[in-house]
Amino acid sequence: MSAVRSRLRLPFFVYGTLRPGEPNHDLFLRGRTRIEESARLTGAVLYDGPGYPYAVEEPGGAVSGELVTAHDEAYDELLAVLDRLEECTAPGDPRNLYERVVREVVRTADGTAVRAWVYLAAPPVAARLRASGRLIEGGDWRARCS
Repeated sequence: MSAVRSRLRLPFFVYGTLRPGEPNHDLFLRGRTRIEESARLTGAVLYDGPGYPYAVEEPGGAVSGELVTAHDEAYDELLAVLDRLEECTAPGDPRNLYERVVREVVRTADGTAVRAWVYLAAPPVAARLRASGRLIEGGDWRARCS
């Protein structure tokens, strides 16, 4: 991991099982965050994994989620935990399921843009999803079954 990449202390944009009310929120985020606010990632669409979602970059798309800001003292641990959960070993590693990248997300409450870490489908995974994955219309993991 590059030194610059590891020093960035950005909030995280979560859009699936890490959202409040979803199973991984309590397991991985409870007690480690100080702010969780509704946000949208533009320029991406959402695919069903199955079992968990993948955001894939796509012009014109949008994904709903939360912008999660960690407590300062929990940041490094949370970053490591989320990288393991998302199977994101190192940038460009062919074993990655996700790539952690910096993207701009928009706070729903006030429309401000914020730079955040986002876990996007790794390129081989994204290619498979584009070819034969199940798109989650509207980009909201919570609305997938409604």
